[in-house]
Amino acid sequence: MSGRPRGGSRWGALRGGRLLQDGAPGGPVLRLLVRLVRRPLLPAVRLWRRNIQLRVVAATMLMSLTVVLALGFVVIAQVSTGLLDAKEEAAQSQAAGGFAVAQEKANTPATVDGPDATDNKVGRDASTWMNSLVKQLASGGQTAFEVVALGVGTGSGAPGGPAAGGVTGAGGPGASGVKGARASGNVDPTASVPAGLRHAVNHATGTFKTFSQIKYTAGAGDKDPEPALVVGKRLTDINGDPYDLYYLFPLTQEEESLNLVKSTIATAGLFVVVLLGAIAWVVVRQIVTPVRMAAGIAERLSAGRLQERMKVTGEDDIARLGEAFNKMAQNLQGKIQQLEDLSRMQRRFVSDVSHELRTPLTTVRMAADVIHDARVDFDPVTARSAELLAGQLDRFESLLADLLEISRFDAGAAALEAEPIDLRDVVHRVVEGAEPLAEHKGTRIRVLGDTQPVIAEADARRVERVLRNLVVNAVEHGEGRDVVVRLASAGGAVAIAVRDYGVGLKPGEATRVFNRFWRADPARARTTGGTGLGLSIAVEDARLHGGWLQAWGEPGGGSQFRLTLPRTADEPLRGSPIPLEPEDSRANRARAAAGAADRPKGPQAQAPARTDRSAIPPRPPVGGAVPVPADPTALPGSGARVVARSADQAAQEDGAGGR
Repeated sequence: MSGRPRGGSRWGALRGGRLLQDGAPGGPVLRLLVRLVRRPLLPAVRLWRRNIQLRVVAATMLMSLTVVLALGFVVIAQVSTGLLDAKEEAAQSQAAGGFAVAQEKANTPATVDGPDATDNKVGRDASTWMNSLVKQLASGGQTAFEVVALGVGTGSGAPGGPAAGGVTGAGGPGASGVKGARASGNVDPTASVPAGLRHAVNHATGTFKTFSQIKYTAGAGDKDPEPALVVGKRLTDINGDPYDLYYLFPLTQEEESLNLVKSTIATAGLFVVVLLGAIAWVVVRQIVTPVRMAAGIAERLSAGRLQERMKVTGEDDIARLGEAFNKMAQNLQGKIQQLEDLSRMQRRFVSDVSHELRTPLTTVRMAADVIHDARVDFDPVTARSAELLAGQLDRFESLLADLLEISRFDAGAAALEAEPIDLRDVVHRVVEGAEPLAEHKGTRIRVLGDTQPVIAEADARRVERVLRNLVVNAVEHGEGRDVVVRLASAGGAVAIAVRDYGVGLKPGEATRVFNRFWRADPARARTTGGTGLGLSIAVEDARLHGGWLQAWGEPGGGSQFRLTLPRTADEPLRGSPIPLEPEDSRANRARAAAGAADRPKGPQAQAPARTDRSAIPPRPPVGGAVPVPADPTALPGSGARVVARSADQAAQEDGAGGR
């Protein structure tokens, strides 16, 4: 360990594919390098994730390569072991024969002619005899082995010059013993025989062997070392002096055989891997191609091209899948066509009935107006009937107009006439129109956030219709408490929120309040005579603008409806300037109270008393609203979450209905 602190290297540390410290020195450089490395890899990663055929073929080739490598290692190990075992057995047998011949020559008397001939061991030169022995033993090898003779105590010094017959040695003429090194074939005797083997031969009896390398002297022409099996044994010369005799068996042929086996296995393994990859590609293609075809046809079916079908060939499982897919597509096409015809008939029926009712309704309206104008001449019962008739005709006309509008939305014939408008003017017109109803209910309508222009490209008629519906509903269900209309704009969005403090909404009602003809409490009296289609038309108007109309409420704590529109037509919304849940909701008040309880108490920390905000509208944000992230329910026409009632509130409330 160098003692360098962790993460102190130039490249930093990566954990989980993310830089540990972006602010560390070199952080921008690291990010740039990572980006440059990832950019060319993205197409390959995308192809890997989307192409199952590629993954299957790659997995097949990887597993095949693993099997081939494992099999190759096993085969090579077995062949190598077999070759070495055979070589050792043959080498030991041949070396044993050579050792016997050498010892026999040392013990056999020599034939000497002349009058001075005496005993064979008397007057003979052991050095000359050793050179002759090494040369004679090596001549029978014919490059199959080399012979080395070392005298007792021979070190690792440089050997002597070459002797006759290619035998090198350290003993010169006139030496009385065999001390020195002699070798055949320009072999370096001391460097080719390992010191460990010499030590074993010098200190024990018997034959010893080991693996080493045959190294050659300068006279061999810079011949490279080659692996060999060295077998050695201690013997005695003609004078009875000990010396070490070694046989060096080159392993060149075995090495060549092993290399041939390796190359053969590698070539065969590569061929097998490629062949298995090709087979896997063909097999997987037969399965993936119909699946891809089915996926493409399914995409075209989802795009509305219901006449698309799969091409079916054969009678296998894929063919059965194609037939089932085609049958499903045919049934789906029939059902969709049936539903379209039914929906078309329903829309046409509603449109035709609405149009056809206009003529008799106009006639009835004219007659009802005449009767209503003359009601002063009628008796009280008849006069009251005339007033009821006029009121119900007004409601019928409103219902007929709403049905016509709904039919236009269903038929996709509703058109948006967007132009830059100031939403403050629309809000003021709606508030002025709702003032009579508010005075009758004892409700005060407050407008907040109208100090600055709120400009957006919108259809003034449709926005006014949405706001009129929201404000009238808030007054209707506000239980005589204040109704707050708030405007705000931020970023690319504008929002209008209508807040009341009446009966509120029960859990689950915020998502159903936009359904057609839905009412929370059908038994609740309505002073305005609504048709039950107002919020449905309002949410369609919001969708037509590319905006959101959402609801929030809590039982007994009122509700808030928020209309969010893009500042520019066709601009996608990413958030709303006004939070859907108001600041004075019970949950927000509880969080504020908990935060106040955590503050230190004392004379200097006492805060002024706060009044109940259930009936007081929240103050508008100073300097404009701050945009907030899009709500989880911020989808066109969806409602927001509804706060459930507590146990004591549920006991006190009698289940008053919503809209």
